[in-house]
Amino acid sequence: MRSLKDKTLFISGASRGIGKAIALKAAADGANIVIAAKTTEEHPKLPGTIFSAAEEIVAAGGKALPLAVDIREPEQIAAAVEKAVEVFGGIDILVNNASAINLTGTLETPAKRYDLMMDVNVRGSFLCSQACLPHLKKAENPHILMMSPPISLEPRWFGPHLAYTMSKYGMSMCVLGLAEEFRDAGVAVNALWPKSVVATAALAMLGDAVKTDFCRRPDIVADAAYALLTRPSRSTTGRFWLDEEILAEEGVTDFAGYAVAPGHPLLPDLFLG
Repeated sequence: MRSLKDKTLFISGASRGIGKAIALKAAADGANIVIAAKTTEEHPKLPGTIFSAAEEIVAAGGKALPLAVDIREPEQIAAAVEKAVEVFGGIDILVNNASAINLTGTLETPAKRYDLMMDVNVRGSFLCSQACLPHLKKAENPHILMMSPPISLEPRWFGPHLAYTMSKYGMSMCVLGLAEEFRDAGVAVNALWPKSVVATAALAMLGDAVKTDFCRRPDIVADAAYALLTRPSRSTTGRFWLDEEILAEEGVTDFAGYAVAPGHPLLPDLFLG
């Protein structure tokens, strides 16, 4: 039986969206979830805090450790990792889920927004991995999961939003490097990306550009993450997975139930259209 019972997951950005969906999926097995996110008070446009997420995780059957963490600050990451190990005894899985998005062209991208995406997406993911790896190396079945797209050098992925693309591909480059560097230690490092746009509260920040009726629910990414994170870590590393790919390997043939509005056509995700 594959299970995440008693496993400790350190998930950045787990107060809402895909991060929280992965947390709840693992919690159903009785996992320990470290909610490493910034939100301690309700945002007017983005519902959910580390504390409300913790309540949901406990209700789902898991244990929760809500920690206010800005992954741009290495001291906060180090303190959160130390607290996680103190409370749960170690770290088995790191999910680098926190991300900043700004879909603007070069002339419309302020330095402040550029820095935010680079600091959260690339630097933050690197620093979280760096802080967790000494503990992951001691785990029985250690995984790092990066929520980032497969790398492509086709110009069409760079032209419309160069800064954002560079930041997400930076995360994907971490997958390649970390997987190779820690292969012999048995730490699996993989990327996961949705094939279709996923309806999360973050979509509201993009205005009306994407209608949720043409999206899938976060559950599809959570189910795919679960399938990957319960595999032996030495069996798969350095791969860029789409959610449908993993679930198809698990025997799933019908994805209709994941749609927000079954029957509507689905929008391919940003780096897959």
